[in-house]
Amino acid sequence: MWEERLTTDLVIAKGTCFPVFAYEVAQAIDLDAAERRLLAGAERQTIKHKRRAPAYFEYEPAPLRVARQAEEHALASYRTSPGVELVLYDFGAVSVSYAIPLAGALADAAVLASELWGNERLLADSRGHVERLLQDLGDAAVRPRIADFVEDYSIFLVEAFTDTCDAAALWTEYAPQVAQILRAEPRTLSQQEIGDATGSRLSFGPDDATFIDTDAALVFDPEGDDVRAVLEFANTQLLEMRFLDQQLDKALDRVYESLLRRPERPWAVGSYGAELRRIARLQLDGAILFEQVTNALKLVGEQYLARVYSLASRRFHLGEWDASITRKLQTIDGVYAKLADRAATRRMEVLEWIIIVLIAVSLAVSVVAGVSH
Repeated sequence: MWEERLTTDLVIAKGTCFPVFAYEVAQAIDLDAAERRLLAGAERQTIKHKRRAPAYFEYEPAPLRVARQAEEHALASYRTSPGVELVLYDFGAVSVSYAIPLAGALADAAVLASELWGNERLLADSRGHVERLLQDLGDAAVRPRIADFVEDYSIFLVEAFTDTCDAAALWTEYAPQVAQILRAEPRTLSQQEIGDATGSRLSFGPDDATFIDTDAALVFDPEGDDVRAVLEFANTQLLEMRFLDQQLDKALDRVYESLLRRPERPWAVGSYGAELRRIARLQLDGAILFEQVTNALKLVGEQYLARVYSLASRRFHLGEWDASITRKLQTIDGVYAKLADRAATRRMEVLEWIIIVLIAVSLAVSVVAGVSH
């Protein structure tokens, strides 16, 4: 049981909060062409391997990270740094991240978390950066379009506290403050809520800890940039899963309508070809995006960053999204097969009618010729 009041406050000596906003902006992004177009301030992002992560824990292909100037934003008693980072992924997503320097009582960070939750100013500003980026990318972005929804997430990275703090104290003695940050709730939480918020955690050593929740994460680590990169990717992956699931829902609605409204006329064959091509295009687009998103980050072996990604996947319910998308792709495959079978049957019926008509015409010609003679 956690104490109602703590004898000492935990004070952050150095830290940064990273609000991130993930957008679906194109069917695909040619990262090499994008790098040539953007030039200054662009670099390929890699995992830094500060822990015992093998060389094959890596992005494929490596995302493109772009730094740009941005105005400062006041958030409670904090301010964003005068800059913004955009990470471009080849599967057509862009993640926008701000940096907010942290210092002061750990409990005060809950006020910032509450301010960040659904913040309309940062949302509008991040969208503006994405729109300008798309203009700069030009044809490096394939079939550009900005999806209606965005996936936002807050990563609180604490490098050091003013007093020596064992990581275990964060989920015991200071669990109430940690839970308030993760749930973006400055008010006192119940023990059940505290336990649920701080339950998804992991550590590499006695002096580091990572807490992952659905809307925010708290990372206590002097070298936590690699953890932040994995969390940012997982948030982007969640966005892509949601986007693809929505697109497949719309595709299924159109496919069912096409299946129901198909006229039962033996000569209506040509329209099947256009319908089948459209469904095949949906299958291909969905399968390619699904493959790119799920295989962009290579996770092989039992190491810390793989555990971070696995925990984030469970917290974000990526497995459920994966199963839903797979099921809908299979449904579209089934509908395509039914339409193809129906088209083949209709084609055979038309051919049979043609043969009957030709035989009838041939007999009629023979009869007319016999009468004339």
